Amino acid sequence: MTNQPVITVDGHAIPLLGFGTWNLTPEDARRMVAEALRIGYRHLDTAWIYHNEAAVGEGIRDAVEAGHVSRDDIWLTTKIWVAHFDREGLLKQAKESAANLGFTPDLLLLHWPKAEPSFAETLGALNEAKDQGLTRAIGLSNFPSAEFRQAQALSKARLITNQVEYHPYLKLSKLKAVAKELGSSITAWSPLAQGKIADDATLIEIGKAHGKSPGQVTLRWLIQQDIIAIPRTTKVSRAEESFDIFDFQLSSEEVDRIHALARPDGRLGDWIDPAFKWDEEWA
Repeated sequence: MTNQPVITVDGHAIPLLGFGTWNLTPEDARRMVAEALRIGYRHLDTAWIYHNEAAVGEGIRDAVEAGHVSRDDIWLTTKIWVAHFDREGLLKQAKESAANLGFTPDLLLLHWPKAEPSFAETLGALNEAKDQGLTRAIGLSNFPSAEFRQAQALSKARLITNQVEYHPYLKLSKLKAVAKELGSSITAWSPLAQGKIADDATLIEIGKAHGKSPGQVTLRWLIQQDIIAIPRTTKVSRAEESFDIFDFQLSSEEVDRIHALARPDGRLGDWIDPAFKWDEEWA
């Protein structure tokens, strides 16, 4: 396994830098997963609703056959879609996702909170999927703090991460504190704010001091907080750049300057069920 930082949650060592596949076509997903593993990434993220699980599995097999990696060195995450949150539907999709991938995922997440069916039914089924060996670990995605606590109270197993939008333009203080309180972690999707960080004067200035790009500075800022980051790209050169963040350190002053970029209108992807609300951190 490449020498890179991990966060250990409930006995699971998870690489802090992963490669995401949201919005990648099957062709791009297969190609980029294989390239990411060649570069040194050892954490991959997909979801049933991305319609590329099979391609991700093919990319893994391509990299294994090329001798770049073994399956045991990879942390592989997928997600249960909200239409499958009933017990029968969840277990059926968990089996389908494993079949699509051609591998048992290491982590199975609930993709978004949903009011119906009940959290109790859905969390019970998610635990059942784990008990059946359909995943090594379970967790959440896009759960606000109150629902994060509620879900963990209903779960027999530790929910080892909550995957949410997080980048320099969002303030996530409360959710990060709850994750720590629950013995969990935060995984950041859209960690580069869908490219918006590239022209940020503060990030450019900090990057120049280290000979790094704004994207590299942003990813370094995340992993120095023990936040898991899963950037995605269709460009091999960009994936290589994003992986080149382990040879420098941001000062505490630089970290604080990046935190100060957060703003009330920083959220880019708000698809949460109207029954739930994000944490209010700007009042």
